[in-house]
Amino acid sequence: MKNVTAAVIIKNNKILICQRSLSDKLSGKWEFPGGKIEEGELPEECLIREIKEELDIHIEVGEKLGENIYDYSYDSINLIAYFATWKSGDIKLNVHNDYKWVTKDDIKEYDFAEADVPFVKKLIDQGY
Repeated sequence: MKNVTAAVIIKNNKILICQRSLSDKLSGKWEFPGGKIEEGELPEECLIREIKEELDIHIEVGEKLGENIYDYSYDSINLIAYFATWKSGDIKLNVHNDYKWVTKDDIKEYDFAEADVPFVKKLIDQGY
């Protein structure tokens, strides 16, 4: 099982979501950006590194939102989600197809990767 992080970045009461690359196994699905934790790396360190690599922005990691284990047909992951604050930089898509800033009312309209769905529901229920 792979340990993977996800950042729930909120700015001006909107949440950043990213669409997976068209060449990805989950092509076209939406997700909270992040990535695989490397050996010896803390989840928070991973998230800072992955967001810089994927979106070319700097974040500050905040409170943990939760964890979700999901078994895809090709792999099992433990997705660890954290709230994060955008500190600096302009978004540059290095691995994603698209990104959007969405409200909690609009977020449910997007087709999310299955591992991210529990976090979408939690955000809606909590009103973030």
